[in-house]
Amino acid sequence: MKVAVIQTGAGPNKAQNIKRATDLVLRAITQGAKFIALPEVFNYRGLLSAENFSSVAERIPGESTRPFLALARERKVFILAGSVYEKGPQAKKYRNASVLISDTGKIIAQYRKINLFNAILGNKVFKESLWFLPGKSLAVAPVEDFKVGLSICYDLRFGDLYRKYARKGVDVICIPSAFTKKTGQAHWEILVRARAIENLSYVLAPNQVGEDYRGVASYGNSLIVSPWGEVIARASTDKEEIIYAEIQKGSIQEARAALPGFAK
Repeated sequence: MKVAVIQTGAGPNKAQNIKRATDLVLRAITQGAKFIALPEVFNYRGLLSAENFSSVAERIPGESTRPFLALARERKVFILAGSVYEKGPQAKKYRNASVLISDTGKIIAQYRKINLFNAILGNKVFKESLWFLPGKSLAVAPVEDFKVGLSICYDLRFGDLYRKYARKGVDVICIPSAFTKKTGQAHWEILVRARAIENLSYVLAPNQVGEDYRGVASYGNSLIVSPWGEVIARASTDKEEIIYAEIQKGSIQEARAALPGFAK
């Protein structure tokens, strides 16, 4: 199956971001991709405030996912809408949700980010827990012959989450991200490859690129990694682009035959 990982540089204009993401997904479809993955917050990367959330957060399906439901149905492809800000059950609390859409245009899995990004990087303080509720559940769904497990960005640092996916027999791990340049230079490739190696699974890791409203740069370097931990496609550090790879069940089976017991 041909997969595409899309690297975007989303900004504060939600409608513009959705249009750009739709255009990039269409481009990937014309290149024969059957499964296309967008990065975290592909639809909005701007100021987090009560006023902004009132217009940016949405129910699912909503304006950020409906265009991809239609595209998936019309073009018979699977699409991962990396993540969107979802209205939560509590006032002024939201969820960061990843949405997997089938080739019939149906939502087949929805994952809410479990591990929220609370960190201090230089003089920048990140505290997603101020705005978001953590998710509680894994999300697994079939994409053609592959079993796909969903996660988001900061989850990448929590290997136990992916071991749970391994025990569920997941073949492909998706990690849509807005991983920062500072942490990305030190940890991004190492962690993405580690998740592939320890679970003998493919990893699709679409990342954001460019600076956000705070002047914090995302690292780019979106990756597709094999079950043996090889980087089979990599994006640049400084521009929007699409990377492609063919993934095969045989490669997963070969890796797991060489190293039996991976899912224990």
